[in-house]
Amino acid sequence: MNALAIFGGKPAFESALHVGRPNVGRRTPLFARLNEALDSRWLSNDGPFVREFEDKIARVAGVKHCVSMANATIALQIVTRALELTGEVIVPAFTFVATAHALEWQGVTPIFCDVDPLTHNIDPSQIEGLVTPRTTGILGVHIWGRPCDIEAVLAVANAHKLKVFFDASHAFGCRYRDRNIGSFGCAEIFSFHATKFINSAEGGAVTTDDDEIARRVRLMKNFGFAGYDDVISVGVNGKMSEISAAIGLTNLESAEEFIQVNRANFRTYARELHGIPGISMLAYNERNSPNYQYVVVEVDVARARINRDQMVRVLHAENVLARKYFYPGVHRMEPYRSRPRPQTAALPETEAVSSRVMVLPTGTSVTGDDIAKVCAVIRCAVSNSSQVAERLSATTQ
Repeated sequence: MNALAIFGGKPAFESALHVGRPNVGRRTPLFARLNEALDSRWLSNDGPFVREFEDKIARVAGVKHCVSMANATIALQIVTRALELTGEVIVPAFTFVATAHALEWQGVTPIFCDVDPLTHNIDPSQIEGLVTPRTTGILGVHIWGRPCDIEAVLAVANAHKLKVFFDASHAFGCRYRDRNIGSFGCAEIFSFHATKFINSAEGGAVTTDDDEIARRVRLMKNFGFAGYDDVISVGVNGKMSEISAAIGLTNLESAEEFIQVNRANFRTYARELHGIPGISMLAYNERNSPNYQYVVVEVDVARARINRDQMVRVLHAENVLARKYFYPGVHRMEPYRSRPRPQTAALPETEAVSSRVMVLPTGTSVTGDDIAKVCAVIRCAVSNSSQVAERLSATTQ
């Protein structure tokens, strides 16, 4: 690639190449399921596809209970309430904002913990210093599908008698040591949003081995109904529809294919980006059965001579819609940044990681040729870093 779009060249892609473009399973079985749902006139309220989807997710997670949800955000809110959490809950600042918002929405204060710069997950060594008399729980997050140090998190929680649950939105199908993600803590929450490698268009789920937690979650997601007209608790409408479940079931049937594509894309990126100064990819451990859902790249400005924000602008000019995750850290978003606390004011690793991370497109809509062109753009930007920086500076003045 001899010219970049920011210098007047033709963009690498005529149409945008997105991060999180949905994987789509086989249409014939999907349409058959959709027709069955339409013919039955059973579109919501724990229909047969929802129950089948829950059974299959529970089997993958290795647990007794799976409760499907309209989305993972409502699942986090319901679990927070089902666990009767109050006061403060410790959560990593490097996560999607919904993780913290779910706590805040339930009147629980998220206390932000710094992360391990190598894994991007919550740093267990920092948790204990955040525990106060108001702390009732810890919400861990498995960023990029790489499990956090569950054993260390549970050790801190046990020492202080805190409840633990996990946001496993990125980690469906992954493992921690010899157990599947979904089976740890009081409960774990999955996302099946359209951007996830297994999606139900929109959806989520709670998995747990605790009978009482499962009972409470089921009540709360359906207005508190314990029977046809027997309301025994406060609840909301958190139900997954039959249409979403049908999409989820169809995509589950292609799970191995999606992972194979993600793995192949990851390896192609690794090969094409190798040797570019200041550009490094976050690796996965095969022992954790990764789903390779994310291609995470760090930009080291000292070596690349171009910073992450500049690189993202270059890629966007080339119609590659790379994303800055999870910039600038939840603690720097509202309403949290307006009420700083001494114990969460300084999160240097979170801020450093969020300033250098970008996520590149992958999934079944991305080809090897696409990846080669994306990496050529990155290589060209680094090779011409001085001119790129000068040009970008000029366009913002």
